[in-house]
Amino acid sequence: MTDTVPDPVLGDVAPEAVRVRFPPSPTGFLHVGNARSALFNWAFARHYGGTLVLRIEDTDLARNTAEGYRSVLDSLRWLGIGWDEGPEVGGPYGPYLQSERFDLYRDIARRLHEAGSAYDCFCTNEEVEARRKASGSKVQGYDGHCRDLSPEERAAFEAEGRVPVLRLRMPDQAITFTDLVRGEITFRPENVPDYVLVRANGDPLYTLVNPVDDALMEITHVLRGEDLLSSTPRQIALYEALEGLGIGSGSPRFGHLPIVMGEGNKRLSKRDRGSGLLDYIEGGYLPEGVLNYLALLGWGISADRDVFTMQEMAEAFDIRRVNPNPARFDLKKLDAINAAHMRMLSLEDLTARVTPYLQRAGLVADPVTPEQARLLAAAMPLVHERMNRLTEAVDMLGFLFVDEESFTRDPADEAKLLDEDGRTVVKAAHDALVALDTWDTASIEQVLREALVDGLGLKPRNAFGPVRVAITGRRVSPPLFESMELLGRDRSLARLEQAEA
Repeated sequence: MTDTVPDPVLGDVAPEAVRVRFPPSPTGFLHVGNARSALFNWAFARHYGGTLVLRIEDTDLARNTAEGYRSVLDSLRWLGIGWDEGPEVGGPYGPYLQSERFDLYRDIARRLHEAGSAYDCFCTNEEVEARRKASGSKVQGYDGHCRDLSPEERAAFEAEGRVPVLRLRMPDQAITFTDLVRGEITFRPENVPDYVLVRANGDPLYTLVNPVDDALMEITHVLRGEDLLSSTPRQIALYEALEGLGIGSGSPRFGHLPIVMGEGNKRLSKRDRGSGLLDYIEGGYLPEGVLNYLALLGWGISADRDVFTMQEMAEAFDIRRVNPNPARFDLKKLDAINAAHMRMLSLEDLTARVTPYLQRAGLVADPVTPEQARLLAAAMPLVHERMNRLTEAVDMLGFLFVDEESFTRDPADEAKLLDEDGRTVVKAAHDALVALDTWDTASIEQVLREALVDGLGLKPRNAFGPVRVAITGRRVSPPLFESMELLGRDRSLARLEQAEA
């Protein structure tokens, strides 16, 4: 018999036993880099038929807010990234808010201390730095001074009123692991010093709670940003220490995703324009378009294809094909991807999605009246291929729904096209249309071409531009003749007459 070769990604984990987690902090709407991590974890879980765990890392009680917590959940729902375990869903490993697990962390910290895997440290940062400088060492971090205190040394520190932190005792040998994105990585022990698990006030740090929860929740794979790579050897050491206590089964497999870069070849930060997911929710982007673009920040379905659905991504996703190099966030590329997904929507779907924007602008009622619904259904085919974002419906269709008293024209477009020559064109259009018996697209077009192109000798662009601004208020609008049919005879003639003045 031949031995079965372990799967390079799964190891000995059955596909359906795959468990990944997305652990955001509830400080507001997601950063696009975090949203990308959520997407890759979702795709990984769905590809194998495994489980995505949503875990809220809210141990920083000073920064976390209830609004931030709701924003995280709302962000994921808007994206369409559903979780299998976590808040509002439940599961066998709850609670899924770390703030509700402090007693558990304190108990495990105590057990690590009793087992000798962690030790009390009384040193101040100033003392550690002074010793480093005195020794001439270039290595930053803790020097292990308190690793093996005698009872007398400990008593002396306590007599001074010092309260210790709890540090993990890192192994003396190198830590090597195979990253699913970057291959084999080794950290030398001198570059990974003992680190703090619990503050002097007893509060557990991220360095403790994150691996503890991974172990207790049986997480098999951790996909996260490259910026967290330096903490991985510390976590591997803690996973092994926890396994020694009968908690978990050692280290999960890691895959560190490429950093998302902004302008100037700098990491995209929360302060950068366009870095927050809320910008795209309010900006009228489709979640399908945003997700598709985020997927391209380090991965692709094929070399010659950029547009795909999330279901297609899940089916094709291979973590080993993620590019480890930094990914640059390109807003123009996002716009193009989003526009492609706009074209993929049915008219019914697109109408449903633009309606809230029209309602917020006060153009249609909530709920939409039957007459508004009829007009919207007739107008949407005119703009389906012209819209790149949902918010554009307000400018493109507003002229159809706005009250005549509130109708305005873009000042720049009006100044450019409704000058003296433009008003002459508009008057000729009005005079020709007044006598029109049948008010439909074909008749309107025929009359205007005869009056303006043939009669005045104008090129179509110069003939219809002033009329477009008079009717819709803008140079860019749905097709002119169809728009005039929808607007109706009386309103169209009134706007042309008003623009003549």
